[in-house]
Amino acid sequence: MTNVCHGDVVLWMVTVRGSFVGAALAAALLLAPLTPLTAAAAPQESAAKSAPRSESTSAAADWTAPLSTRGRWIVDADGDRFRLRSGNWHGASGTWNGAGSVDEDANHHAGENSGRTPLGLDRAPMAEIIAGFQEIGINSIRLPFSNEMIHDGVPVTDDAVAANPSLRGMTPLQVYDAVVRELTAAGLAVILNNHTNTTRWCCGVDGNERWNASRSTAAWENDWLFMARRYKDNKRVVGADLYNEVRRNIWDDPNWGLGDDHDWFAASQRVGDRILTEADADLLIIVEGINWTGIPIDGFAHERPTLEPVRRLSHTLVDSGKLVYSAHFYDYTGPNHSGATGTGETTDPRYRDFSPAELTAVLNRQAFYVTAEQDQHFTAPVWISEFGVGGREETGAKPRAWFENFVDQLVRTDADFAYWPLVGWHENRRGNGWALLHWDSGGNRMGVNDGDDWRAAAWNRLVRASGRTGQVAPVTEWSMLSPDHGDFVASRRMRALPDWDSGARKAACPDGQRLLGLSHTGNRGLCSDVTAGLLWAPAGGHEVVRDERYVTPGGDWASGYTKLQCPDGHFLTGYSVRGSAVSAALCAAAPAGRLGTAGRTLWFDRGDDRGPAPKGGDFASGHYKGQCATDEYAAGIAYTGRAGSARTPDALYCRKLG
Repeated sequence: MTNVCHGDVVLWMVTVRGSFVGAALAAALLLAPLTPLTAAAAPQESAAKSAPRSESTSAAADWTAPLSTRGRWIVDADGDRFRLRSGNWHGASGTWNGAGSVDEDANHHAGENSGRTPLGLDRAPMAEIIAGFQEIGINSIRLPFSNEMIHDGVPVTDDAVAANPSLRGMTPLQVYDAVVRELTAAGLAVILNNHTNTTRWCCGVDGNERWNASRSTAAWENDWLFMARRYKDNKRVVGADLYNEVRRNIWDDPNWGLGDDHDWFAASQRVGDRILTEADADLLIIVEGINWTGIPIDGFAHERPTLEPVRRLSHTLVDSGKLVYSAHFYDYTGPNHSGATGTGETTDPRYRDFSPAELTAVLNRQAFYVTAEQDQHFTAPVWISEFGVGGREETGAKPRAWFENFVDQLVRTDADFAYWPLVGWHENRRGNGWALLHWDSGGNRMGVNDGDDWRAAAWNRLVRASGRTGQVAPVTEWSMLSPDHGDFVASRRMRALPDWDSGARKAACPDGQRLLGLSHTGNRGLCSDVTAGLLWAPAGGHEVVRDERYVTPGGDWASGYTKLQCPDGHFLTGYSVRGSAVSAALCAAAPAGRLGTAGRTLWFDRGDDRGPAPKGGDFASGHYKGQCATDEYAAGIAYTGRAGSARTPDALYCRKLG
């Protein structure tokens, strides 16, 4: 994706993943109709009713679904590291460029008309395509879809599936079902990727800039619940990649935490929790960083934030072991470069302009720190779900060097990755060139390992790289609570119960974690299971404390302050606020003998008080904060209502674990 500006009119250029295929005035784009969603068509019958799979793809793989996370690693159901060596099989989300007849190949990205199906089904049997994936070292597929595709009741053309006649007469969703079934039957993991709203090529000012650009947030959430439920019984469908390349439209930027209709953090947090609690608790929830904000003209603010905001505000899902972050990198873009050439090109460096050392520093700042820094509230796996470069016809020294250097980074960091794209067209060994596998109209394949593709050595170095394998031990979880604009209840137990403080914004740690830190202002909290592990009694039990009834005579641990103290045998697992003021403390019962009674007062109203080398990271950037020690639990919150005070937290009562 590329965006540029001319005066007050923003232009967006669509790239061929490295070269431009056109530009249009934003005003013209606004006047042109977007591809309409087929509102009248209901989602089709369940995936289980699609055509039977062929026996040629029935081999089992040596991993056990479902997948989850432990710290920075993705693991399978046996606790063994599962490295996503993925590729993107695009096409189902659309290849039409948005102008001219959709039936003409010339009006599709790089002239490759997918026919609303994963690309290549007109040229090769599905089993052959999948075998090609396995041959080049792929173990997982990012499979894009559009929201429009889900509701599209028009059957695909016979030409679109000419090499797979069993797919004739199917809707795009039914073809998608068949592809999912064949991929997983071959042992590959599948990640569902909501690539676009409408079935057209990404990524410009095209009605697909945000999850709610061409449809409501509620409709987007419902589509995700539908897709997650559709494949719930197929355990090799392992992930939900929530939305692709969230970016600016002509007038507005997406944001990370402002609480409005463009807040990607809030939208992804909410739909992720809904998928886990209402549809499929086994799926990885994959959240991509923000792809672009601002107007790309020298002198105007503009950048590619990627995952940098995660350091200040990270997700906490109801299931701690399900979050994966994602980022995209291409040589022609940059941390402040949209990728434009000519009109809209700024003087900012592209990624290919950096030296290897500079590139490493930029990549670490924008994304890889999330895996590199352990025991932080943001620590999680990072999946580089798109990267790629031109193939045989790419002669530029800089793009070639960038690809080698980027592969070095992936190998060095033992990263999870997904190449873009896997499948392309060729005629007489000429074509788009970016794909690793190409088929011509006669069904003849051209692959990355055929001997004339300069990428082969780097690609094989990547897929064959040694990295962590085998068992990954469970790790300590650190989680941020951020009831900035509404409830932030990460506890399944509390979600299942009636509202415990009506009218207040409520925050609760994930089940199995306890509250260890609070900020003086800003409403942020920090949870962990450090040292204690699971602490909430299996039988449950909690109490909402709004007064000082549990402060014992002679036990005034914050004289002159209002103290919300948990009863003995209980620990703090949440809190509620009204505005910035403390409203209530949420206390959970622990098994007998797990909690001590000796305590200390931890003040943080005039500066940070988190002890030496605190773990968990800065969970309230720019605010004073306090944090109990790792061998303690928080048993109370103190605040003051004196004149001039906003009744914000001033102190924690920290007690030793039993």
